[in-house]
Amino acid sequence: MRHFHHILYASTHLDDATLDGLKQALSMARENQAALKFLLLHPELPSNQWEYRDMYHNFFHTQVQELLETARAALSTSVAEIPAVQVELEAISEPPAISMIRHVLRDGHDLLIKEAEVKGNHKGFKALDMTLLRKCPCPVWLARPISASRADMRVAVAINPESRDDQERVLSLRLLELANSLAATTSGKLAVVSCWDYPFEDFLRHNGRAEVAEATILQTVLDAQTEHRAALQHLLQQAGLTPERYRVYHLRGQADDLIPDFVEAHQVDVLVMGSVARTGIRGFLIGNTAENIAEELGGSLVALKPHGFVSPIEPY
Repeated sequence: MRHFHHILYASTHLDDATLDGLKQALSMARENQAALKFLLLHPELPSNQWEYRDMYHNFFHTQVQELLETARAALSTSVAEIPAVQVELEAISEPPAISMIRHVLRDGHDLLIKEAEVKGNHKGFKALDMTLLRKCPCPVWLARPISASRADMRVAVAINPESRDDQERVLSLRLLELANSLAATTSGKLAVVSCWDYPFEDFLRHNGRAEVAEATILQTVLDAQTEHRAALQHLLQQAGLTPERYRVYHLRGQADDLIPDFVEAHQVDVLVMGSVARTGIRGFLIGNTAENIAEELGGSLVALKPHGFVSPIEPY
Protein backbone atom coordinates (compact mmCIF):
# COMPACT_ATOMS: atom_id res chain seq x y z
CA MET A 1 0.00 0.00 0.00
CA ARG A 2 1.29 3.46 -0.91
CA HIS A 3 1.08 5.70 2.14
CA PHE A 4 3.16 8.60 0.80
CA HIS A 5 3.60 10.30 -2.57
CA HIS A 6 5.79 13.37 -1.97
CA ILE A 7 8.52 12.85 0.61
CA LEU A 8 10.80 15.61 1.88
CA TYR A 9 14.16 14.69 3.36
CA ALA A 10 15.60 17.73 5.12
CA SER A 11 18.96 18.31 6.77
CA THR A 12 21.16 21.10 8.05
CA HIS A 13 24.47 19.27 7.58
CA LEU A 14 26.18 16.47 5.68
CA ASP A 15 27.72 13.73 7.80
CA ASP A 16 27.26 10.09 8.85
CA ALA A 17 23.98 10.90 10.62
CA THR A 18 22.70 12.45 7.40
CA LEU A 19 23.64 9.28 5.55
CA ASP A 20 21.62 7.14 7.98
CA GLY A 21 18.58 9.36 7.60
CA LEU A 22 18.94 9.51 3.82
CA LYS A 23 19.04 5.72 3.58
CA GLN A 24 15.72 5.55 5.44
CA ALA A 25 14.30 8.24 3.14
CA LEU A 26 15.43 6.42 -0.01
CA SER A 27 13.97 3.19 1.32
CA MET A 28 10.60 4.84 2.00
CA ALA A 29 10.59 6.48 -1.44
CA ARG A 30 11.33 3.14 -3.08
CA GLU A 31 8.64 1.24 -1.17
CA ASN A 32 6.01 3.91 -1.80
CA GLN A 33 7.12 4.77 -5.33
CA ALA A 34 7.13 8.34 -4.08
CA ALA A 35 8.93 11.45 -5.30
CA LEU A 36 11.74 12.44 -2.96
CA LYS A 37 13.20 15.89 -2.43
CA PHE A 38 16.48 16.42 -0.59
CA LEU A 39 16.48 19.84 1.06
CA LEU A 40 19.82 20.99 2.44
CA LEU A 41 19.73 24.11 4.60
CA HIS A 42 23.25 25.52 4.67
CA PRO A 43 24.88 28.60 6.24
CA GLU A 44 24.59 31.84 4.30
CA LEU A 45 27.76 32.87 2.48
CA PRO A 46 29.10 36.17 3.88
CA SER A 47 28.29 39.10 1.59
CA ASN A 48 31.95 40.02 1.27
CA GLN A 49 32.63 36.62 -0.35
CA TRP A 50 29.88 36.60 -2.96
CA GLU A 51 32.41 36.10 -5.73
CA TYR A 52 32.65 32.52 -4.46
CA ARG A 53 28.88 32.00 -4.55
CA ASP A 54 28.84 29.59 -7.50
CA MET A 55 31.76 27.64 -6.12
CA TYR A 56 30.06 27.49 -2.72
CA HIS A 57 26.79 26.26 -4.23
CA ASN A 58 28.54 23.67 -6.41
CA PHE A 59 30.43 22.35 -3.39
CA PHE A 60 27.23 21.53 -1.53
CA HIS A 61 25.57 20.14 -4.66
CA THR A 62 28.52 17.78 -5.23
CA GLN A 63 28.48 16.70 -1.59
CA VAL A 64 24.76 15.88 -1.77
CA GLN A 65 25.19 13.85 -4.97
CA GLU A 66 28.06 11.88 -3.44
CA LEU A 67 25.95 11.22 -0.34
CA LEU A 68 23.07 10.00 -2.52
CA GLU A 69 25.38 7.62 -4.36
CA THR A 70 26.77 6.29 -1.07
CA ALA A 71 23.26 5.78 0.32
CA ARG A 72 22.09 3.99 -2.83
CA ALA A 73 25.13 1.72 -2.75
CA ALA A 74 24.50 0.88 0.91
CA LEU A 75 20.91 -0.08 0.07
CA SER A 76 21.84 -1.84 -3.18
CA THR A 77 19.38 0.56 -4.78
CA SER A 78 19.75 1.63 -8.40
CA VAL A 79 18.74 5.02 -9.71
CA ALA A 80 15.84 3.40 -11.55
CA GLU A 81 14.31 2.12 -8.30
CA ILE A 82 13.92 5.64 -6.88
CA PRO A 83 11.13 7.48 -8.71
CA ALA A 84 12.77 10.91 -8.39
CA VAL A 85 15.26 12.72 -6.19
CA GLN A 86 15.09 16.48 -6.44
CA VAL A 87 17.90 18.37 -4.74
CA GLU A 88 17.29 21.85 -3.35
CA LEU A 89 19.86 23.98 -1.56
CA GLU A 90 18.73 26.87 0.59
CA ALA A 91 20.68 29.30 2.74
CA ILE A 92 19.50 29.49 6.34
CA SER A 93 17.60 32.73 6.88
CA GLU A 94 15.22 31.65 9.67
CA PRO A 95 15.05 28.79 12.22
CA PRO A 96 15.62 25.57 10.20
CA ALA A 97 12.48 23.86 11.53
CA ILE A 98 10.37 26.76 10.25
CA SER A 99 11.96 26.55 6.79
CA MET A 100 11.31 22.80 6.65
CA ILE A 101 7.66 23.23 7.61
CA ARG A 102 7.23 26.00 5.04
CA HIS A 103 8.48 23.62 2.34
CA VAL A 104 5.97 21.00 3.51
CA LEU A 105 3.14 23.53 3.33
CA ARG A 106 4.12 25.10 0.01
CA ASP A 107 4.95 21.91 -1.89
CA GLY A 108 2.37 19.53 -0.42
CA HIS A 109 4.80 17.00 1.04
CA ASP A 110 3.03 14.19 2.90
CA LEU A 111 6.07 12.94 4.88
CA LEU A 112 9.03 14.82 6.35
CA ILE A 113 12.12 12.75 7.15
CA LYS A 114 15.08 14.19 9.03
CA GLU A 115 17.99 12.72 10.94
CA ALA A 116 17.52 13.17 14.69
CA GLU A 117 19.77 15.74 16.32
CA VAL A 118 22.31 13.98 18.54
CA LYS A 119 21.79 14.31 22.30
CA GLY A 120 24.35 13.36 24.91
CA ASN A 121 22.35 10.43 26.26
CA HIS A 122 21.03 9.44 22.79
CA LYS A 123 17.45 9.66 24.05
CA GLY A 124 14.80 12.23 23.35
CA PHE A 125 15.02 14.94 20.72
CA LYS A 126 16.55 18.40 20.65
CA ALA A 127 14.69 21.66 20.08
CA LEU A 128 14.71 21.58 16.26
CA ASP A 129 13.19 18.09 16.17
CA MET A 130 10.63 18.86 18.87
CA THR A 131 9.49 21.89 16.87
CA LEU A 132 8.85 19.62 13.90
CA LEU A 133 6.89 17.19 16.09
CA ARG A 134 4.81 20.04 17.48
CA LYS A 135 4.19 22.15 14.39
CA CYS A 136 4.65 20.15 11.19
CA PRO A 137 1.26 19.21 9.70
CA CYS A 138 2.41 16.06 7.89
CA PRO A 139 3.88 12.89 9.46
CA VAL A 140 7.43 13.36 10.77
CA TRP A 141 10.08 10.64 10.66
CA LEU A 142 13.03 11.40 12.96
CA ALA A 143 15.71 8.96 11.89
CA ARG A 144 18.38 7.45 14.07
CA PRO A 145 20.97 4.90 12.87
CA ILE A 146 19.56 1.40 12.38
CA SER A 147 22.29 -1.21 12.57
CA ALA A 148 20.00 -4.13 11.69
CA SER A 149 19.31 -5.09 8.10
CA ARG A 150 15.87 -4.28 6.72
CA ALA A 151 14.82 -7.90 7.24
CA ASP A 152 15.81 -7.76 10.91
CA MET A 153 14.45 -4.29 11.66
CA ARG A 154 12.03 -4.16 14.59
CA VAL A 155 8.91 -2.02 14.27
CA ALA A 156 6.46 -1.13 17.04
CA VAL A 157 3.32 0.97 17.15
CA ALA A 158 1.82 2.63 20.22
CA ILE A 159 -1.98 2.55 20.24
CA ASN A 160 -4.67 3.89 22.55
CA PRO A 161 -7.96 2.22 21.51
CA GLU A 162 -10.08 4.46 23.76
CA SER A 163 -10.73 7.17 21.17
CA ARG A 164 -12.53 10.33 22.27
CA ASP A 165 -13.86 11.02 18.78
CA ASP A 166 -13.81 9.77 15.19
CA GLN A 167 -10.62 11.68 14.35
CA GLU A 168 -8.69 9.85 17.06
CA ARG A 169 -10.10 6.51 15.89
CA VAL A 170 -9.08 7.27 12.30
CA LEU A 171 -5.63 8.28 13.51
CA SER A 172 -5.26 4.94 15.35
CA LEU A 173 -6.21 3.07 12.16
CA ARG A 174 -3.66 5.09 10.16
CA LEU A 175 -0.98 4.27 12.72
CA LEU A 176 -1.73 0.55 12.54
CA GLU A 177 -1.82 0.50 8.75
CA LEU A 178 1.45 2.40 8.39
CA ALA A 179 3.26 0.36 11.05
CA ASN A 180 1.97 -2.86 9.51
CA SER A 181 3.25 -1.74 6.11
CA LEU A 182 6.70 -1.05 7.56
CA ALA A 183 6.81 -4.35 9.43
CA ALA A 184 5.70 -6.25 6.33
CA THR A 185 9.11 -5.55 4.77
CA THR A 186 10.86 -7.28 7.69
CA SER A 187 11.03 -10.89 8.83
CA GLY A 188 9.63 -10.13 12.29
CA LYS A 189 6.23 -9.35 13.73
CA LEU A 190 4.85 -5.90 14.35
CA ALA A 191 4.80 -5.11 18.07
CA VAL A 192 1.49 -3.47 19.00
CA VAL A 193 1.92 -1.73 22.35
CA SER A 194 -1.09 -0.50 24.27
CA CYS A 195 -1.15 0.73 27.86
CA TRP A 196 -4.13 0.56 30.18
CA ASP A 197 -4.76 1.36 33.83
CA TYR A 198 -7.52 1.62 36.41
CA PRO A 199 -6.60 4.70 38.46
CA PHE A 200 -9.55 4.28 40.87
CA GLU A 201 -8.22 1.04 42.33
CA ASP A 202 -6.36 2.90 45.05
CA PHE A 203 -9.53 4.83 45.91
CA LEU A 204 -11.55 1.62 46.22
CA ARG A 205 -8.98 0.17 48.59
CA HIS A 206 -8.46 3.22 50.78
CA ASN A 207 -11.55 5.42 50.52
CA GLY A 208 -12.12 5.29 54.32
CA ARG A 209 -15.90 5.52 54.01
CA ALA A 210 -16.96 2.15 52.67
CA GLU A 211 -15.16 -1.15 52.77
CA VAL A 212 -15.09 -2.75 49.33
CA ALA A 213 -14.50 -6.48 49.14
CA GLU A 214 -11.18 -7.53 47.65
CA ALA A 215 -12.95 -9.81 45.17
CA THR A 216 -15.05 -6.87 43.96
CA ILE A 217 -11.96 -4.70 43.49
CA LEU A 218 -10.13 -7.40 41.57
CA GLN A 219 -13.13 -8.03 39.33
CA THR A 220 -13.53 -4.31 38.66
CA VAL A 221 -9.89 -4.04 37.60
CA LEU A 222 -10.19 -7.19 35.48
CA ASP A 223 -13.28 -5.76 33.78
CA ALA A 224 -11.37 -2.57 32.93
CA GLN A 225 -8.51 -4.60 31.48
CA THR A 226 -10.87 -6.81 29.46
CA GLU A 227 -12.79 -3.82 28.09
CA HIS A 228 -9.58 -2.09 27.01
CA ARG A 229 -8.24 -5.27 25.39
CA ALA A 230 -11.55 -5.82 23.55
CA ALA A 231 -11.44 -2.26 22.18
CA LEU A 232 -7.87 -2.88 21.02
CA GLN A 233 -8.80 -6.14 19.28
CA HIS A 234 -11.71 -4.41 17.54
CA LEU A 235 -9.35 -1.71 16.27
CA LEU A 236 -6.89 -4.33 14.99
CA GLN A 237 -9.70 -6.05 13.12
CA GLN A 238 -10.87 -2.74 11.63
CA ALA A 239 -7.32 -2.08 10.41
CA GLY A 240 -7.31 -5.46 8.67
CA LEU A 241 -4.12 -6.72 10.32
CA THR A 242 -3.33 -10.41 9.97
CA PRO A 243 -3.04 -11.92 13.48
CA GLU A 244 0.02 -13.96 12.51
CA ARG A 245 1.90 -10.77 11.59
CA TYR A 246 1.66 -8.92 14.89
CA ARG A 247 2.06 -9.43 18.63
CA VAL A 248 0.13 -7.45 21.22
CA TYR A 249 1.80 -6.13 24.35
CA HIS A 250 -0.99 -5.08 26.71
CA LEU A 251 0.81 -3.22 29.49
CA ARG A 252 -0.62 -1.82 32.68
CA GLY A 253 0.59 1.65 33.59
CA GLN A 254 1.21 5.07 32.09
CA ALA A 255 2.20 5.12 28.43
CA ASP A 256 4.81 7.84 28.87
CA ASP A 257 6.58 5.65 31.44
CA LEU A 258 6.17 2.25 29.80
CA ILE A 259 6.64 2.86 26.09
CA PRO A 260 10.20 4.29 26.19
CA ASP A 261 11.20 1.38 28.45
CA PHE A 262 9.55 -1.08 26.06
CA VAL A 263 11.39 0.39 23.08
CA GLU A 264 14.71 0.04 24.88
CA ALA A 265 14.08 -3.44 26.30
CA HIS A 266 12.86 -4.86 22.96
CA GLN A 267 15.46 -3.00 20.88
CA VAL A 268 12.80 -1.40 18.70
CA ASP A 269 14.32 0.35 15.69
CA VAL A 270 11.24 2.36 14.62
CA LEU A 271 8.31 3.42 16.79
CA VAL A 272 5.14 4.66 15.09
CA MET A 273 3.10 6.91 17.35
CA GLY A 274 0.30 9.44 17.20
CA SER A 275 0.62 12.94 18.57
CA VAL A 276 -2.97 13.42 19.66
CA ALA A 277 -3.80 17.11 19.71
CA ARG A 278 -6.96 19.08 19.09
CA THR A 279 -7.43 19.84 15.42
CA GLY A 280 -8.46 22.97 13.59
CA ILE A 281 -7.00 25.24 16.26
CA ARG A 282 -3.91 27.09 15.08
CA GLY A 283 -1.03 26.64 17.47
CA PHE A 284 -2.55 23.75 19.45
CA LEU A 285 0.31 21.33 19.36
CA ILE A 286 1.41 17.86 20.37
CA GLY A 287 -0.36 16.09 23.24
CA ASN A 288 1.34 15.78 26.63
CA THR A 289 1.66 11.99 26.59
CA ALA A 290 3.21 11.95 23.13
CA GLU A 291 5.65 14.70 24.09
CA ASN A 292 6.68 12.88 27.28
CA ILE A 293 7.31 9.69 25.30
CA ALA A 294 9.36 11.55 22.70
CA GLU A 295 11.51 13.15 25.41
CA GLU A 296 12.62 9.71 26.66
CA LEU A 297 12.75 7.79 23.40
CA GLY A 298 15.72 6.10 21.77
CA GLY A 299 15.52 4.85 18.18
CA SER A 300 13.72 6.32 15.20
CA LEU A 301 10.28 7.86 15.62
CA VAL A 302 7.46 8.24 13.11
CA ALA A 303 4.80 10.61 14.47
CA LEU A 304 1.40 11.25 12.88
CA LYS A 305 -1.10 13.97 13.72
CA PRO A 306 -4.88 13.72 13.26
CA HIS A 307 -6.38 14.89 9.97
CA GLY A 308 -7.32 18.53 10.26
CA PHE A 309 -4.32 19.63 12.33
CA VAL A 310 -3.55 23.27 11.56
CA SER A 311 0.09 24.28 11.76
CA PRO A 312 0.80 27.66 13.38
CA ILE A 313 3.46 28.23 10.69
CA GLU A 314 2.48 30.22 7.61
CA PRO A 315 3.67 28.87 4.23
CA TYR A 316 5.23 32.23 3.28
